[in-house]
Amino acid sequence: MTKSLRLLKKVIKAENLKKEYRNGEIVTKVLQEISFEIKQGEFVAIMGPSGSGKSTLMHILGFLDRATSGDYHFEGREITKLKDDELAFLRNEKVGFVFQSFNLLPRTTVLDNVKLPLTYSHSKKNVDEIAKKVLESVGLGHRLNYYTNQISGGEKQRVAIARALVNNPSVIFADEPTGNLDSKSGVEIVQILLDLNKNIGTTLIFVTHDPEIASHTKRVISLLDGLITEDRIVEK
Repeated sequence: MTKSLRLLKKVIKAENLKKEYRNGEIVTKVLQEISFEIKQGEFVAIMGPSGSGKSTLMHILGFLDRATSGDYHFEGREITKLKDDELAFLRNEKVGFVFQSFNLLPRTTVLDNVKLPLTYSHSKKNVDEIAKKVLESVGLGHRLNYYTNQISGGEKQRVAIARALVNNPSVIFADEPTGNLDSKSGVEIVQILLDLNKNIGTTLIFVTHDPEIASHTKRVISLLDGLITEDRIVEK
């Protein structure tokens, strides 16, 4: 199947998603009637200032949280009413996460960090071999047995990317992945993600407040006060 045909497949369809938090009679509206679609192979930035709702939206799309109301379909499956264990299965099998703070296990080797998602997978065959190949693909084949406190910030984020890739997910969510890096390392991480999208066709959703980072993506969905204010294709 060609990449152009794969693009026709809808991975994500959100319709009128709302997220509210209640504290007694006080209601805080975080997301308000969010609707959009993302197709396989897209590289999308969800952009907005602090408090705009972008991280909350990513958590809902990545099965880490639930919307208060609205419909969410992932690969054609209605997600809203799934049980917690069903969401946990999808989270491990279908999506990968790259966070600003890396979220790596301390005092654990690079290889063991990347192997972790495979230990919860339905298939546990060739775990070491799979993890090694993914680490080699992000340029860390020489760091397999290093502990995470022995490598640089840029290398830690490469480990996080490898961990996100190891189960061959349908979508990778990256939440401010360059936020804790120097400019050179940040550029390298963005390039790795660009290559994943270009060469493998990985669907990427990039949460950021930085216009420079967003300019490297192919589409920008802008949020403000929980509302979509813009949904545009990035001109190259």
